[in-house]
Amino acid sequence: MHDKMKGRGRRAIPAVNTILDSLGQVDLPRPLVVDLVRREVADLRKARKIPEAGIILDRIRAAIATLRTTRIQPIINATGIVIHTNLGRAPLPQGAGEVLRNVASAYNNIELDLPTGDRGSRGAYLERAIAVLCEAEAATVVNNCAAALVLIVQYFIGGRRAAGNKADVVISRGELVQIGGGFRIGEILEASGANLREVGATNKTTVADYAHAIGKQTALILKVHRSNFFMSGFVDSPSTKELAALAHKKGIPFVEDLGSGALIPTDQIGLHYHEPTPMEALKSGADLVCFSGDKLFGGPQAGIIVGKRRFIDALKREPLFRALRCDKLTFAALQTTVDLHLNQVTSEIPALALLQIPKDELRARAAAIVTRLQGLPVKIMIGAGTGKAGGGTLPRSIVPSITIDLLPENCTVEEFGAGLRSGTPPIVSYISGGRVRLDLRTIFSHQDDLLVDAIRTAATRSTDATDRV
Repeated sequence: MHDKMKGRGRRAIPAVNTILDSLGQVDLPRPLVVDLVRREVADLRKARKIPEAGIILDRIRAAIATLRTTRIQPIINATGIVIHTNLGRAPLPQGAGEVLRNVASAYNNIELDLPTGDRGSRGAYLERAIAVLCEAEAATVVNNCAAALVLIVQYFIGGRRAAGNKADVVISRGELVQIGGGFRIGEILEASGANLREVGATNKTTVADYAHAIGKQTALILKVHRSNFFMSGFVDSPSTKELAALAHKKGIPFVEDLGSGALIPTDQIGLHYHEPTPMEALKSGADLVCFSGDKLFGGPQAGIIVGKRRFIDALKREPLFRALRCDKLTFAALQTTVDLHLNQVTSEIPALALLQIPKDELRARAAAIVTRLQGLPVKIMIGAGTGKAGGGTLPRSIVPSITIDLLPENCTVEEFGAGLRSGTPPIVSYISGGRVRLDLRTIFSHQDDLLVDAIRTAATRSTDATDRV
């Protein structure tokens, strides 16, 4: 009897074509919608109880809506975190957007020598510009900083491993950091085939620790800047200059991974302390320095490598280099960002500009926005916020900010926050002190109208939902 009931239930599932007709026009590619419907129908066939056709259709519409939200789209960042990894890290300069549109929609000279008409060198202008900017002999670019580190290690250990010898990378235990997504520096190095030679203690490492670890199997000394956390108290570690002197005395290359990519003195733009720059590391004796393009540098995702020409040239001959190279869009966006740095127009680099907006300017914007939102079923206040650089950079730096705090009357703060995220464009806020908070430091001034409209829409939805109940 149970099998018969189960069989009748399955026959009640609408056919795929019937569901598609009932859905009507959907603003997603039809093959994608068909695939989703088939998957939902397959799941229904496994269920013990089959819902009514109307409920099935609602379930599929909800699945389509969820799928739609996963498409990459512009959002308003109201978190106060300027370089937000989940939100695309550094927003690109306006000029980069125009360059991207022009390059993406036409052919370009990425590997063409225009004067001769022959095949050219990919990124020739960009590499020279980065080298000049960082006061380096040469430079090159791969798709992210982790890739840069893998490429560097692969090159320095490759010859030793090919000869059947061990290849050690000497690194302090206090620098085996974990980066975003759960990836750890040690695991990245081991994936390159290196043997890690950890030295010192978590909180204290000396030059003598490094010197004791160096032997015939040593391929390089690596220093990793702790850009996403800091240690205080009974701590110490050798400077770049000290390690470079040791490495050169022993005839071993010395590499520094700076991560955050600061090119300007961060302590001079209100960020409280100085972040080391590639120029400083190279002047202190580093043979190669790598850093991210999409953090404090303010450009697209990229791993930038600068340093001695003979090493840069060798890296570009590595077979792995081709697998890690960037495409035309990354080159175009990075080229625009580098030009702004060279021309000292960093005010046009959003990540740097947002960190320097005066608090009074944010307060004036907040007051204007609050005035426009009067009469809604939401208590609206101006609050004090604490912005952050984010993206694994400047962990000790807190930037005073201004927030718009919302306390809805007809729903919970969680529901109101979800309502903001479901808007067009979505607004990503945060909840603190029992309020939905919108930090103006990461909201561009030209987005204020969109912000006001979104808050009104979310408030109206919450009221309508309460009325239906």
